Amino acid sequence: MKYQETKKVLNQLVADLNQMITVVHQTHWYMRGRGFMKLHPLMDKFMDDLNEQMDVISERLIAIDGAPFSTLREFADNTKIPDEKGRWDRTMDERLEILVKDYRYLADLYQKGIDVSDKEGDASSNDIFTGFKTDTEKRIWMLQAELGKAPEIDA
Repeated sequence: MKYQETKKVLNQLVADLNQMITVVHQTHWYMRGRGFMKLHPLMDKFMDDLNEQMDVISERLIAIDGAPFSTLREFADNTKIPDEKGRWDRTMDERLEILVKDYRYLADLYQKGIDVSDKEGDASSNDIFTGFKTDTEKRIWMLQAELGKAPEIDA
């Protein structure tokens, strides 16, 4: 069977992107404080981008004869992004720090996808992983800039 490791990374991304959408949604709902007026609508953009990534990743998995996770149980059982109850007592900076941490995890997973798809000769998946890693690193840079920090992107 072709592309077995690539399929595993793609499916891990399906679970993790679904969880990341929830994390961003939680940020969107529970944010308060300075920056709310610009950050609240920005979270809608982040969710749209994550939904697009999930769709492309899932469709690629199907195209190479894989089967993407497609139930809430599968997403919950397979994600590696932590789940936590929404809280009103987090500052905006704390919420953005959580997003940075989780986006860093996704960037690392995209890198793993780049490595395994290259090894398995799947140029199309490699291209998808590379593009989404670039997009994710841009998100990290922007969030870090909002926090007054350097991007700290490991290239």
